[in-house]
Amino acid sequence: MKLSSILSFPPQTAKALLGVFFDIDDTLTTRGKILPEAYQALWSLKAAGLALVPITGRPAGWCDHIARMWPVDGVVGENGAFYFRYDPNQGRLLNRYEDSEEVRKEKRQRLDTIKEEILASVPGAALAGDQPFRATDLAIDYAEDVPALGWDLVEKICDVFKKHGAQCKVSSIHVNGWFGDYDKLKMTRVFARERWGIDLEEKKDRFLFCGDSPNDEPMFRYFPYAAGVRNLLRFSDRMECVPGFIADHDGGQGFAQIAGTILALRAGDKHPASPSLVISV
Repeated sequence: MKLSSILSFPPQTAKALLGVFFDIDDTLTTRGKILPEAYQALWSLKAAGLALVPITGRPAGWCDHIARMWPVDGVVGENGAFYFRYDPNQGRLLNRYEDSEEVRKEKRQRLDTIKEEILASVPGAALAGDQPFRATDLAIDYAEDVPALGWDLVEKICDVFKKHGAQCKVSSIHVNGWFGDYDKLKMTRVFARERWGIDLEEKKDRFLFCGDSPNDEPMFRYFPYAAGVRNLLRFSDRMECVPGFIADHDGGQGFAQIAGTILALRAGDKHPASPSLVISV
């Protein structure tokens, strides 16, 4: 398991990038806040012509805001249940769910049963504060608004989800569970195909992914160029796949360092080659 400093990122790869996919919690944020340097990094990346798409476990309600107000091309939310994007030409938000509304309602009833079992059997676990804004999944808080639970209790939460046939992923703050075979990567590929006409299987080396925790593993495994913020190291011994590059700092400061490194490498080319593929916003 080798992690190279983000400062060793290949210059030619940086210059050829078309976009950046990134997690939000503890990747863009620091202890729940978006630091000025992290938010500025988004605007700087966008100004440099790079496409930006958050890939998050956060809920539909938050993603509505993100798609409308952040300098992003869209957002994949609830660990791949949907993508949202704001269309300035139509002046409205466009939503693309994996499941129909009817299917989502049926799955919600099954998740409610799991919720009651977890809360009754795992001391200290709580329903995530953002659960009322979720459309598809169940988020159990183990480290955001509750005292952090030990890993044995996190695994117990996962065991309940799995017993009921649900998928689950552990983020830096929540355990998210849902019914369905989607994940962050699958919906990211759908977004790229439907929004940009790009087959990521052919162009995945033209994108960078940034993340911090086990629920980012499908993205780390898929993208040849992926970077973690330093706090990823607390999960690394529980992960089968880690990114090739690591920042020197945690959270938003680490994200800002990753972005700054990419931008500096791109600016260092006095004769930049025109990209063979252009993403229009």
